[in-house]
Amino acid sequence: MTQSFDTPLPPPKERRRLRETGSLTRTQLAARLGVSRETVRAWETGRSTPSGRARESYGKLLASLAVGPSGQVTNRQNATPPAHLIVGSGGTGQPLPPTAALAPPPADPAPPTPAQAFDALYTFCAPALVRQAFLLTGRRELARESVEQAFQVAWQRWPEVAVDPDPPSWVRATAHDYALSPWHRFRPRYRHPEPPPADARDRALLDVLLTLPPSYRRTLLLYDGVGLGLPETAAETEASTPATASRLLHARAAIAARLPDLAEPSELHRRLAETASTERLHAAKPPTVRIGGERRARFWTRAAIAITVAIIGATALTLHSAPTRYEPPVPPGEAVPGVPPRAAPGTLSAAELALRAKLRAEAANSPGKLLPEAR
Repeated sequence: MTQSFDTPLPPPKERRRLRETGSLTRTQLAARLGVSRETVRAWETGRSTPSGRARESYGKLLASLAVGPSGQVTNRQNATPPAHLIVGSGGTGQPLPPTAALAPPPADPAPPTPAQAFDALYTFCAPALVRQAFLLTGRRELARESVEQAFQVAWQRWPEVAVDPDPPSWVRATAHDYALSPWHRFRPRYRHPEPPPADARDRALLDVLLTLPPSYRRTLLLYDGVGLGLPETAAETEASTPATASRLLHARAAIAARLPDLAEPSELHRRLAETASTERLHAAKPPTVRIGGERRARFWTRAAIAITVAIIGATALTLHSAPTRYEPPVPPGEAVPGVPPRAAPGTLSAAELALRAKLRAEAANSPGKLLPEAR
């Protein structure tokens, strides 16, 4: 008698979502099923479908991940320990918070408020995103600022982020873009380097990373640190897949040239995770970030209103003070025919000199004033 292994499987997108819900990377899932990481990626993208015992094991694992937190704990007892760095497309190597984990729906489920959903996303992603930003920039304060800025933008555009297929990836891309912005070099507080990590190996790895171009550094972090596939890395860095592969190879070669013990991708992944987790990088509380974003939005809204009112007032004043009729310009002066030009002052003639002397003499001996006489 033959045994049937035609176990029903969920759609490819649901398979990936269940894996991310269980905080498992493709490498960890592949190790548990005894297949390669590329095979798991092909199953989750729909390019291939498992069969035989692999299908049965894969179906049982996905079914156990869909049970809830209790099933996840049982399934992760024999799994590979997760790295301290963020893995998968979700946001962190930590387990999902209770609000985000798949659990049997209650009798009367109440949907979370936008603030509760935002706080759950921040709690899930922020700690690992701060560590990622530190590896990209080598600055602790800039790493925290980048994550807070990304989540403040996410809160301002929450209706768009909430319906995004992958909100953690949306926030991660925003945080990475802000952290790698070239305008930070002009800020006075970022002109001087921060104290390097205490461990010599961490300092060496961070120095090599900071010598790479920003695009190479980000590609290496997403592929070898976060664990994204090559197409996902290319999409997030807005580059073609061949260009992303070339950046990854050049970044690995540059690191292997200076640190030969990190030539293996698995060892590089482990060292990236250790370097990122060694630093004490604490993210702010979710309400603090949310309230800060609201204050920033109110400030810029009021500034925009004030500028608009000033422009309207200046325009109204100009219209009120402007002339209402045409005033022709004054033409340049013209010479009148027949009138001799005015002579410039010069020396006096003999007659003018005699007249001047006579007038001066009579002014001294002038007759007395005529006064009326009383009669």
